[in-house]
Amino acid sequence: MTENLATITVPDGRTLGYAEWGDPDGTAVFNLHGTPGCRLNRHPDDAKLRATGARIVTYDRPGYGASDRDRGRVVNDCVADVAALADALGFDRFAVVGGSGGGPHSLAVAAGLPERVTRAVCVVGIAPYDVLGEAWLDGMDPANVKEFGWALEGESRVAAELEQAAREMLERVADDPANLLAEFDLPEADRAILARSDMAAVIRESVTECVRNGIWGWADDDLAFTRPWGFDPSTISVPTAIWWGAEDVLVPPAHGEWLADNVPGAITRVSTGGHMADPDTELEKLYGWLVGGTMWAD
Repeated sequence: MTENLATITVPDGRTLGYAEWGDPDGTAVFNLHGTPGCRLNRHPDDAKLRATGARIVTYDRPGYGASDRDRGRVVNDCVADVAALADALGFDRFAVVGGSGGGPHSLAVAAGLPERVTRAVCVVGIAPYDVLGEAWLDGMDPANVKEFGWALEGESRVAAELEQAAREMLERVADDPANLLAEFDLPEADRAILARSDMAAVIRESVTECVRNGIWGWADDDLAFTRPWGFDPSTISVPTAIWWGAEDVLVPPAHGEWLADNVPGAITRVSTGGHMADPDTELEKLYGWLVGGTMWAD
C-alpha cells in the first residue's frame, strides 16, 4: 500500500490523518474525499498530479483511515478540521474541492472560511436532505435508497448494515477493482472509468484504508447527510463551481441543480456522464481553475 500518512492533533484532541500529493511548491488545494473514502483517493498518475501546479492535501474525515471518530458530527464540523490542517501546514489561503460525499463538505469550508478559501468546487455533491425532503431520494439507484434508509432509521441500524456492506465491498474489490460499485446499475461512462487499469491500485488501496478501523466514517457521513448540515449554502461568497452528471444514479441531477440555484453566482458544468468524473478531465480543467486559471471550456 502507498502509506503517505502524516497526522496532526486537532484542538479537541482527535487525530487527523492526511496526505500530500502534487507539486510541493504549488498552490494549496484541499481535496475532500467521497463516501466511503479516505486520503488515498486521488488521480493514479503522480507525475500528472505534480504537473497541475497544485499542492494537494487529502485527509481522512473522522472515522475513516487514520482519523479518530467524531461521533455525532454534522457536515459543517469539517470546517474546523480543515482550518486546523491549513494552520499546521502554513496555508493562509487555499482552494477546496470535494467529490460526491466530499461535495457538501467543500461547500461548508467555502461558507465557513471565506477569508481563506480562494475558490471552491463541488463535484456530484448531494443537496441538503432537509430542504428536498422525500424528493431527495428521487432518481437514486435502489442500492443508495436502501443505504440512506438505514441512516434515517438511526446509528445502530446503519452501522450494522454497513459492517456487512464493507465486507462485501472488500471482497469485490479484491477480486476485481472494477467491481467497486457492482451493486449499482451504473451508466456505461462510469463503468468505463472503473475498468481503467490505472485506477485499480488506487481503488484497492483506498477501499482497504477507508475501513481499516471500522465503518464509523462511512456511517457518520450517511447520518450527517440526512440531518441539517449546520450551514446555509446561500451564504457562500467565494467563487464556487457546481459540477454534476446528467446520467448520475448515485447523486441525481436534481441535487446539482438545487445547489446551482442556491449557491450565489455558482459556475455550473453538467457532464454527459454519470457519477465518476473522468480523472484526466478533473486534472486538466478542475485543478486548472482551482489554482487560478480561467474556467474550463468544453
